[in-house]
Amino acid sequence: MKVAIVTANAPHPFGPYSQAVKSGNCIYVSGQRPVHPENGTMPEGVVNQAKQVLKNIESILQEAGAGMEHVLKVNIYLADLNDFAAVNEVYANVFHEPYPARTTIGAVLRGILVEMDVVAELPNAE
Repeated sequence: MKVAIVTANAPHPFGPYSQAVKSGNCIYVSGQRPVHPENGTMPEGVVNQAKQVLKNIESILQEAGAGMEHVLKVNIYLADLNDFAAVNEVYANVFHEPYPARTTIGAVLRGILVEMDVVAELPNAE
């Protein structure tokens, strides 16, 4: 059975998808944009955008009953792969050993610099 996860503390989807879906012991968080959920603004620069994306992901995980320490897999999409090192620094301040599995992909992101999606395990499943 799948259950949609919805929180006002992350941007609402632009289309027919959920912020996240919980199924079994896993939470699948949709790609998050660097949009502030309260006012719809987007920060300048890849570092600030990465921080906002991770805040949005954290809010969704909290709504589902998990935290960033429960993330198993991260996909990072960068408009410019030259931003890899800057985003990696932000990432390293959020995730700690054992680190999640990760993929970084160059992508056309329509006006944003970074997007991320994650898969996490519910804490009671450990």
